[in-house]
Amino acid sequence: MPRLPLPPALLLLALSLASFATLCALRGAPMADLLVYRAEGAAVAHGADLYGFTVTEWRLPATYPPFAAILFVPAAWLSVPVLKAAFLAGNVLLLAALVVLSARLARRTPAPPLVCAATALALWLEPVFQTLLFGQVNLAVACLTLWDLTRPPGARGAGAALGIAAGIKLTPAVFLAWLLLRGRVREAATALAAFAGTVALGAVLLPSATVSFWGRQLWQTGRIGKAWIVDNQSLQGLVARLLGDPAPGPGWVLPAVVTGAAGLWLAARARHDRHGILLTGFTALLVCPISWSHHWVWCVPLLAVLFGDGHRRAAAVTAAVFTARTLWLVPHAGDRDLHLPWWQQPAASPYPLLALVLLAWAAAARRRPRQAAPSARISSASTIR
Repeated sequence: MPRLPLPPALLLLALSLASFATLCALRGAPMADLLVYRAEGAAVAHGADLYGFTVTEWRLPATYPPFAAILFVPAAWLSVPVLKAAFLAGNVLLLAALVVLSARLARRTPAPPLVCAATALALWLEPVFQTLLFGQVNLAVACLTLWDLTRPPGARGAGAALGIAAGIKLTPAVFLAWLLLRGRVREAATALAAFAGTVALGAVLLPSATVSFWGRQLWQTGRIGKAWIVDNQSLQGLVARLLGDPAPGPGWVLPAVVTGAAGLWLAARARHDRHGILLTGFTALLVCPISWSHHWVWCVPLLAVLFGDGHRRAAAVTAAVFTARTLWLVPHAGDRDLHLPWWQQPAASPYPLLALVLLAWAAAARRRPRQAAPSARISSASTIR
């Protein structure tokens, strides 16, 4: 691959950031999720009911474990404009870090110009764009998880960052199962201990909130949002829109159980850790009841691995899916998400459909015999002759 000079890469990054900042200024950039985090931090600081408030015009509640709210306390000390600027800058740096970690997952070491160019382009992937626009923590959680999972074997404290990530946002906990299935018991135990530590810290500092979250809030997925709207790119969202049923019940639970079991089975038996990590991440996004479109920032490491493995066409198609924003082009005002014709269904659920294709691709790859090494083929041919 030809080397990219640094000045053009920096110029591309500057133009990309300037364009994003201009769009934010034109749209107002409410960063609604960031305002929820700030309110969570304020609730902890002032001893208010962590799960008893809603904020913004969309009446958004706190949905993360108490440990996350403790981490958000500093957000309450800053004014909203300063907090937005800090979060935007921090997320851009986290995106660059995710690019580097994704390259490490793909067994590559990118030069600084390539990191700048990739960051500039990745900013416009819909999940990344929405993460910055909402002021979300998806990039931080992905970086913690991916950094831990790509550390050298036997690294000190391996698994701790994964456990902390799960303590902030529960979805990464599925990687504990993958570690166990891969025989990486020590890392899984460390991750579980770190996760338990986050729960314990929450219980000590916020006992009533801890009881409320783990006893009630965790199981009330409806309070997070409507599962059938196009924003939700999980398997439940796909099935709900396909059936025109806002509460599909067994119609999605049974496919989710099958998909989760198949996804973890394929991930555990993947020939390379990088494939197993991706299969686990996308399986989690599929079976989670709510996977908002901005949760799919795992598209960044997916693209890196596809490019690194030489699947350039698949990478181009994947980049197009995550850039096209087709889910926002279908009618979705009110409850129109539930009344889409069949030909609009793929456009309304691009991410779960792509993830299902990814699982099918992995299953098909397992059915193909491994190609023998050149030396082995030559030796065999010589013996036959």
